[in-house]
Amino acid sequence: LPNKIGMNLFANLKEKKKLFFKRQNIVYLLLIFIIFFFDRITKLNIVNNYNETSYFFNDYINLNLVWNTGVGFGLLSSTSNFIYNIITGFIGLIILILLYFTITSNSKEKIIFSIIIGGASGNFYDRIFFSAVPDFIDLHYKNFHWFTFNVADIFITLGLIALIIYSSPEKKDDKN
Repeated sequence: LPNKIGMNLFANLKEKKKLFFKRQNIVYLLLIFIIFFFDRITKLNIVNNYNETSYFFNDYINLNLVWNTGVGFGLLSSTSNFIYNIITGFIGLIILILLYFTITSNSKEKIIFSIIIGGASGNFYDRIFFSAVPDFIDLHYKNFHWFTFNVADIFITLGLIALIIYSSPEKKDDKN
């Protein structure tokens, strides 16, 4: 029985691999890589050029490098390596689950999931190789500052907003 289950699992994975590399999915993988590399370029530029200084644009936005060990907007920041590694592993698992959803979804969902994955993979990369994520966009009004964030966070947020709108009950009624 375990051998039969293993063979079925292997056959199922082989089938999913074929689905993953279908021509239409290559476009979505390309979108993921474009977002990932755009995020990497912006972060490298900031880390290499603005490491020690803040850059003032106007009364609403600054560039100010902050190393974030938490998740989005600095939530769940911890000095514990154990907690950091658990969160990083969980983020990696979510990215894999979203990849699965991407290859098994319709075109609109594929775009939405690709946008989220592109941003999430940029931050995941930083967590693995730098043990923190460089956040640098500082939005503010007078003395009120929003959480510092980066380009990957923008794509994750836009993707999540699109997913909420697309999945809303009103949209589901429109689909039927």
